[in-house]
This record gives sequence, C-alpha cells and structure tokens, in this order.
Amino acid sequence: MRYFPPRPPSSIIPDYALLQFSQFYFSTYPAMSHSSSWSSKIGFVLAAAGSAIGLGAIWKFPYTAGTNGGAIFVLLFVIFTIIVALPVQLAEFYIGRTGGKNAIDSFKTLRPGSLWPWVGRIGVAACFILLSFYSVVGGWVLNYVVHSFTGEIAPNVDFGALFEKTISNPTSSILYQGLFMLITIWVVKGGISDGIEKANRYLMPALFILFIVLAIRSLTLPGAMEGVSFLLKPDWSKIKSETMLTALGQAFFALSIGVSAMITYASYLGKDQDMFRSGNIIMWMNLLVSLLAGLVIFPAVFALGATPSQGPGLIFVVLPAVFMKIPSGNYLFAVFMMLVVFATLTSAFSMLETVIAATIRQDERKRSRHTWVIGIAIFIVGIPSALSFGVWSDVLIFNKSIFDLWDYIITAIIMPLCALSISIFTGWIQDRQSVLTNAGMGSTVPKTLLYLWLGALRYIAPIAIIVVFINSLQII
Repeated sequence: MRYFPPRPPSSIIPDYALLQFSQFYFSTYPAMSHSSSWSSKIGFVLAAAGSAIGLGAIWKFPYTAGTNGGAIFVLLFVIFTIIVALPVQLAEFYIGRTGGKNAIDSFKTLRPGSLWPWVGRIGVAACFILLSFYSVVGGWVLNYVVHSFTGEIAPNVDFGALFEKTISNPTSSILYQGLFMLITIWVVKGGISDGIEKANRYLMPALFILFIVLAIRSLTLPGAMEGVSFLLKPDWSKIKSETMLTALGQAFFALSIGVSAMITYASYLGKDQDMFRSGNIIMWMNLLVSLLAGLVIFPAVFALGATPSQGPGLIFVVLPAVFMKIPSGNYLFAVFMMLVVFATLTSAFSMLETVIAATIRQDERKRSRHTWVIGIAIFIVGIPSALSFGVWSDVLIFNKSIFDLWDYIITAIIMPLCALSISIFTGWIQDRQSVLTNAGMGSTVPKTLLYLWLGALRYIAPIAIIVVFINSLQII
C-alpha cells in the first residue's frame, strides 16, 4: 500500500457525531502542567483531523476508489476504518495522553527500562523521512496553484506533458519544496496553541467550505449522477480479495497511525478530554472529506466523459482537463488545488511537530531554533527525492528511485510494524485494568465499548495489520 505513486504516468455522518462536533467547538478546558497544550477541545480535534486528512484522503482515496470498483471499495473502506484503524488511533491517544510526553518519553513513562521506547524513536524517524519526500509532493501542489493563476492551466494544454515538466524541473521542484517547508516551519515554530492549533482553526473550516462549494458545482453538471452512482451504489460483483486488501490498506493509512504523530498530539491533551469522542469525530471528519473528494471528482469525471480509473495522475493530469470543460474551470481548479494545499500542510504540521517534540523534550524555549534547524535538515534530505523525477531519475536503489525507496520503506514497512507494535503494547503488554481506567478518563463511553476496543486491539487489528503488511511486501 502506497501513499504516493511510482514515477507518475506520461456515507453520511450520524446525527450524534454532528451533535458531538457542535458541542466541541467552543468548549475549553484548563491549561495543563505540560509546557504546551491545546487551548480548546476543538483545537485537538481539528489538528488531529488535519493530520489524517492529507493526500491520503484527497489524492489517494479518489484514484484508489476509481481503480477498485467505486462504491464497493468505499463501503469496505468505511467498515475497515471503523473496526481496524480507529482502535489503533485510540491506542495512540492512550499512550500519548497517559504518558504526557513526546512519542519516545511516553513509552519510557509507561514501560520504563524496556525496549518499547524504540517504537517511538522509529516513529519519530519515520516522520522525519516521510516529511522529506511528502514536502516534494506538497511542492508540486503549490506549483499547480501557481500554474492555475499564470495561464498554464488552460484548454488545449497537454496536461500529461505539463505534469512531467513540473516534476522533472529541478529548479522549480526544489524551490516549491522549500516554500512548502518554509510554511510548515513558520507554523510549527509558533507552538501548539499559537501555531498548529491556530492554523488548523482556519484551514480546516476553509477546507470543508471549499469542498462543499466544489461538490455542489460538480453535482450540477449534466450527467453527474452517473458519478454519484459509481461512488455510492455498490456493485457486489466487484468484491475481490484484492479490493478488500486495498480498502484495508487505505483505512490503515487514513487516520495517520503508525508514525507517532497521534501519540505526540495526544500528549498535549487534558485528562478530562474524552478521547473516544474525539477519535470518533476525527474518524468521521476524515471519512467525510474522502467522500467529498469523491463527490467533487467523480461526477465531473463522468459528466465530461473521462474515465475514473486513471490512477495517481488523476488530480494532476485528468482533473485539469475536466475542469477546463467547465465555465471558469481554471479558477475552480485553482480552488481545488488550494484544498489540496490545505490538506497537505495540516498533515505536514503533525509530522514536523512529532520530530520537534522529541528533540525539545518539553522545553519550549528551544522550539524556534530546533524547528528551523530540523526543518531545514528535512528540506535538505528531501532534495534527492525531488531530483529523482528529473536529473537523478536514473539513480536506482534496489530497482527503485530515491523517492520510491523512501516511500516503500516508510509506508510499506515502518508504518505497519509500528502500528502492530502499538496494538500489541496497548492490548497485551500494558495492564488491562490500567489501560481501561486511563483511556476512560473524561469519557462517558460505556464499559462494554471499552472492552470491545481492547478486544479489537488484541485480535482484530493485529491480524488485519499483518495481512496488510504481507500484502504490501507483495507476498500475497
């Protein structure tokens, strides 16, 4: 399962979830003794949702659904997100909030003198590497926003050639990668409440508003209902083992688990925060964005005669061509790419914060300097990935480009193994009663659901993760 492509080619939210979200928005809790904390309950929810809602939801979900049967894939994705991904995310919340420190020190607090802190160390290292090549894709997206306003996105343009030109140009690739990292550094150096939380308070609502506007426009196109049917009306004949594994893998990555980001964000939580309600809202927000992405893309694709199974080039190659057939399409495409920028940045914030939190060790006086130093280091490490689509495209390691190699190591190996370790740690290593007591603090969740969560961590999640891991290694 991959977040990113190899070298590019030439559900409805329940009423109770909406009620919970509205109750969250203006509620606050007292400051923690932690050197940094969320200033409000909604701050954590928006930031954690932003971490999860990245390229996985807006880029990967639509093209993966398009190549795996549409609605049947969506249905499987929703089911697996609820029964597999959510329990592991809640386990990360438990570790972070109970440990109350960064991803490494939280494990040390919960299991002193053991090897378990290495799970945190590996997760932090994974965030460092992941952001180094994630920022490359973020740079492409920023570049496309500029393309939209400079006339390069226009009718009769060869968008395949434009994409190839964009990613193979070493100067612009590095320049826009650097700009993406500069924005990320600027926000994260402001800390939790003044930086990440404040940015997400604006970016996440803007993302939803723009998505709804674009979805309405897409749904009003002639023939759009065919795209809606493709997305929401399951064709049961398309259930295959490969589709199930792909949906399971998408669910696994959908909630940003396995790289210690959720442990880090949860370490800033107060003990009175209902982490189960927060997790539920975050999950439904992620599912909603994924479905909105589908409602923006597939009605337009079907209405204008394109094919949904276009693969990773869907938003860079197919969508520009689709939007150019709509009145004011270049501006609508610019709005869509701004959505992708917002989603990409909110994920990047969590990756950089995970690394920063592990290095400053709760000493906020070090934050600004460490953020600049580490952010620049990540940018430098990412340069070979940026060049691997152009001047260094012939540099192959184990028959993979530099970008593809990092992608494979992080998403196919480290993320599943870390998520498996977190499931085992919470479900089997920690004292069961202690887990239930600490996880249930501030929560009104019935004990039955707490036991079901622990059961999912012990049995369902590990088996599912192992299956995804083996599949990602192409053994099955």
